[in-house]
Amino acid sequence: MTAKESKIGLVMAGLLLSILMASMDNTIVATAMGTIVADLGDMEKFIWVTSAYMVAEMAGMPIFGKLSDMYGRKRFFLFGMIVFLIGSILCGTAQTIEQLSVYRAIQGIGGGALVPITFTIIFDIFPPEKRGKMTGLFGAVFGLSSIFGPLLGAYITDYISWHWVFYINLPLGITAFILILANYKESLEHKKQSIDWLGAVTLVGAVICLMFALELGGNKYDWNSVQILSLFSGFALLIIIFLAAERKASDPIVSYDMFKNRLFAASTLVGLFYGIAFIVASVYIPIFIQGVNGGTATNSGLILLPMMLGVVVSSQVGAIFAAKLGYRNVMTVFAVIFAAGMYLLTTIDTGTSRTWITVYMVIVGLGTGASFSVLSMAAIHHVDPSNRGSANSTISFVRQLGMTVGITIFGIIQRNDFTDKMKEAFSGFGKMAPGTGNIDDPRAILSQELRSKIPAPVLDKITDALAGSIAHAFTWALIPAALVVVFVFMLTNDKLSMPQGKKESTQS
Repeated sequence: MTAKESKIGLVMAGLLLSILMASMDNTIVATAMGTIVADLGDMEKFIWVTSAYMVAEMAGMPIFGKLSDMYGRKRFFLFGMIVFLIGSILCGTAQTIEQLSVYRAIQGIGGGALVPITFTIIFDIFPPEKRGKMTGLFGAVFGLSSIFGPLLGAYITDYISWHWVFYINLPLGITAFILILANYKESLEHKKQSIDWLGAVTLVGAVICLMFALELGGNKYDWNSVQILSLFSGFALLIIIFLAAERKASDPIVSYDMFKNRLFAASTLVGLFYGIAFIVASVYIPIFIQGVNGGTATNSGLILLPMMLGVVVSSQVGAIFAAKLGYRNVMTVFAVIFAAGMYLLTTIDTGTSRTWITVYMVIVGLGTGASFSVLSMAAIHHVDPSNRGSANSTISFVRQLGMTVGITIFGIIQRNDFTDKMKEAFSGFGKMAPGTGNIDDPRAILSQELRSKIPAPVLDKITDALAGSIAHAFTWALIPAALVVVFVFMLTNDKLSMPQGKKESTQS
């Protein structure tokens, strides 16, 4: 191995650590949230902890992507890592929910720089013939993080302390920082551009309004309340201003010209609907296992391990075959597998065995993994190197937005259906049924201690309602899964090994 190859290997190690840390952070914290709320209090404010991170991360992705194109990848990668680690330290010292929410926003700013720039660096340092394998590796790590995050979070919370959910980032982040600082040498020339401040401010504001409207609507406030209507109005107004600003800006954060490229536009749309559907499966299968079958939080998380294996395998296989068969051919196969897996999930009920659920999850994982690697490659296939950061951050932003909006919308669908089924099952008891507590709170049967005190006939009705509501959510999730298949056909069949400057007219 030459000295240059050795340095590239060390850069890869640093990038892998950073993507693992940043992408795992949200899921690992979600597992510990119950314990954090019990310690810090303010149950009604806990949604701000998750929302603050996701809003800051999503809003930062396109901004840092553009800045990395203008001034270089390395400086903004290192900046993002420093901010992320500072936020992690502060989160571990939080004394109130309000403090934790602010510190999570700081973390999110760092994460918004790390995720898109990491993928962009891969395309800068590797030639086209090697990008498939490398991107597949990073796609596999991204899939692993979504599975191991909850398991690690549960273990740390149960056996150490919730504070270490944040402190565990320090050794990973510091190692990645040193590896990139010492070994990554940029060779691309970066063009100076003006910063689109109006676009940045209105994008951040629009995302904040949408996130909190979806989080608070139907929960803390009625959907037709002044607060929620004001948030949706604010989102609509700001997004209109943002779109107008991007049209007039000399160097927009999100360039309309990129969406004129069929391959980029189709990849972004496919990624959006993948994000919406995949997050539903990831969240509700563990709840099904824990609430219907009566497993512990850690055991319910283990059910996702087969899906993780499917994600890892298809991420690698998809990236490799994209170079041989073309983006559209490869993604068509995996999109159909994904839709089939989502359909099978609609059939689950209280009688579905753990074995069959495992089979369904493997199918969903196999259908999903390729999207992490192949879509990232396809999105920037025809993009000039000086705009790769913007292109990669845009598709990452859209997928993350899909996951965030998806879990909120389908959470509302599942919660409302569960409540209706419970009221129907226990009509005549009002809101209280013998041994159930508040029937509007499905978390009652997620606790083994509380579950053991519920009479068997009552527990059967509750589990039937929970299983039915989750299957109902999966049924609605078939819509984005079907749209994945539809928009996959919009992809062109370019191959990874083709020259990046190949014109659209040569596409099939």
